Amino acid sequence: MSTVSRETENGKRETMGLTALGADRPLRLQRPEWLKVRANTTGEYEQVRSLMRRLSLTTVCEEARCPNIHECWARERTATFMLMGDVCTRHCGFCAVGKGKPGELDSTEPIRVARAARELGLSHAVVTSVNRDDLPDGGAAHFAATIRAIREILPRCTVEVLIPDFCGDRDALQTVLAERPEILNHNTETVPRLYRRVRPEAKYDQSLELLARSDLYRRETGAGIRTKSGLMVGLGETTEEIFGTLADLAGVGCDVVTIGQYLQPYEKRLPVEKYYTPEEFARLRERAETMGFFHVEAGPLVRSSYHARRALEPGNGNRETKNEARLEASAIRS
Repeated sequence: MSTVSRETENGKRETMGLTALGADRPLRLQRPEWLKVRANTTGEYEQVRSLMRRLSLTTVCEEARCPNIHECWARERTATFMLMGDVCTRHCGFCAVGKGKPGELDSTEPIRVARAARELGLSHAVVTSVNRDDLPDGGAAHFAATIRAIREILPRCTVEVLIPDFCGDRDALQTVLAERPEILNHNTETVPRLYRRVRPEAKYDQSLELLARSDLYRRETGAGIRTKSGLMVGLGETTEEIFGTLADLAGVGCDVVTIGQYLQPYEKRLPVEKYYTPEEFARLRERAETMGFFHVEAGPLVRSSYHARRALEPGNGNRETKNEARLEASAIRS
């Protein structure tokens, strides 16, 4: 018999016993009905898939086994492009992307991404990457080249980049910011207590610093950039820890936040410790909205780029409320 802790409805933690399938591996929690997605293999889905294969492009939709792939590809005709290969230099406990030694950068990839965005008729393109700690700039120049390529081929398309932490390299971050993407996204992923288990090669404070420096850049330059970050829940965090992380994000000027359910991609990844109900996600969204974020997406199937264009729509939050939340969060952290 092994044990796993979970959070009860009143926010407390309790320990429960589970029949072990292995020496130290608890039985998987049964996936609830609200997380069961109906596959859609319509012509639109196949068209997007064929386009990616024809242009030799990788999408995080496929590599991360996103549950929304059929909705986005078939209904929205959108995809999140993943730059610099499908092999990551880090070993996060939640991620389905392959680990190991990546290959050489392909200098033609930025233009191929731009061509795909044009063929899809995108009004908003989302670009991310694997971690490339083997590169001197972590791949920052490749991100910058992709932003330029999209704007050259599809001038009216807005661009969102979901970037790694570049190992804290300020010059690398500056390279991306200088291209002024409409949205700069960097995921904190989880609460600070769980970093060693969930993101062993990352640092919570370093992620916050990246977002803070991005906020400073736009305030100093007047760049029209919105900052964004995402959290997964269900890894063993408490509600108060989630609220604390949201306060930290508000405190460094983050505009947009996404909160979604962690789903174990395969057996050797971290197990799910709790499935949050839609009602619990609604409460998390309501709490985040009181902190003054311009836009909040929270739900069982929400991922970083889910409904990404909505973050640029007018009327999402207000600066006065956000500034108040930032001051309050800063006071809490100090």
